[in-house]
Amino acid sequence: MKSTFQTIEGTSDLLPGAPKALVRTEVWHHIERGIHEIMRRHGFSEIRTPILEHTGLIARGIGQLTDIVSKEMYTFERGNTNYVLRPELTAPIMRSYLQHHLEQQPGVQRLYYLGACFRAERPQKGRYRQFHQFGAEIIGTEDPRADAEIIAVMMEVYRALGLLETRLRINTLGSAETRPQYREALVRYLEPHRETLTGVSQDRLSRNPLRILDTKVEAERKILKEAPRLYAYLDEESRRNYEALKRVLASIAIPYLEDPMLVRGLDYYTRTAFELEHDGIGAQSALAGGGRYDLLAPAIGAKKPVPAVGFAAGMERLILAMEGSGLPLPESDPFDVWMIALGDAAGEKAFIFVQSLRRAGLRAGLELTGRSMKAQMRLANRAGSRWVVILGEKELETEQAIVKDMVTGEQIAVPFMGLTQNLTEKLK
Repeated sequence: MKSTFQTIEGTSDLLPGAPKALVRTEVWHHIERGIHEIMRRHGFSEIRTPILEHTGLIARGIGQLTDIVSKEMYTFERGNTNYVLRPELTAPIMRSYLQHHLEQQPGVQRLYYLGACFRAERPQKGRYRQFHQFGAEIIGTEDPRADAEIIAVMMEVYRALGLLETRLRINTLGSAETRPQYREALVRYLEPHRETLTGVSQDRLSRNPLRILDTKVEAERKILKEAPRLYAYLDEESRRNYEALKRVLASIAIPYLEDPMLVRGLDYYTRTAFELEHDGIGAQSALAGGGRYDLLAPAIGAKKPVPAVGFAAGMERLILAMEGSGLPLPESDPFDVWMIALGDAAGEKAFIFVQSLRRAGLRAGLELTGRSMKAQMRLANRAGSRWVVILGEKELETEQAIVKDMVTGEQIAVPFMGLTQNLTEKLK
């Protein structure tokens, strides 16, 4: 029977044992466990913010001229309040930092997150209307070592998951005071070329010219080869900060490429900007990106800047890159024990045993529809169970279960009284 409703285009269900890694729950669990472990090792604590935020927070935080705010947000109104499904998490995290006065906590705040985000864009490989981000933030210090630490923890996540063939690109965007001078120089250079630019770039030339540096159009990239470079407009402090970042990255053996064309698409970035790339996800090569955003706090209502640096990454893109690299991805979580019961009385006894095994810490399964012995054995095989416990009329009479090793085929009789302990010891 055909379902009346389907998932909305650009969204996906996550299913156990699904044929595609992108929607297989076990793959997501595998990656999430890896992220949690790396973040724990680096001293980061998890933060969770609501999916629903005030529209003004995102518009003021990200910037009215960005594509996200102007084209891609899911917004709605209730009463006199405008809401948005969060399109990213950095602004919500800074909102939470300010709201709960986390600056009063000792030391800098090392925070990380995993969560769903939403953007109303045309779905394609690596871009979805509901997607999932993970990332980390260090809030409370201007030290360039914090920038290096964020880059290091980002790269360690990918390394731990087996993605080694990545490229790190870095740049500096300078300060808010010097960037307008560069903006004017870039506009002066590009104005004579306006008619040869795409419609998107012509619009950006008027509203947000630095975004043109991100163009993937070959004709525009040729024009930009002779464009003024932002580095020439840096103030001395930004220059020192950038040189210090490069020294620290070199000292911890993190290779990088300097890219003067690298800019971030959000208005709140200053100084450090970076992206991590991989060739295994097609045309959209960016896996993760981030930078320093000291001016985000005053943009959303704080009285003064709050030094902060972070990165954000897409879970879906990470999975696509792992698939493209041929990395082994978990199929399904195997069971430790599978109970097979023949008859109603055996079924009731098996149900008691399976609960006892679960309380003992084992992953134990039991079929509940009274299928044949052959059908239940097929289920045990499919579940990847190492051990099978068989209960029938004879076993109930003798109060001994048949325990079968699914690797060797060996079978032994085990008294009911010692069944849980016996299996627990076998699986230590």
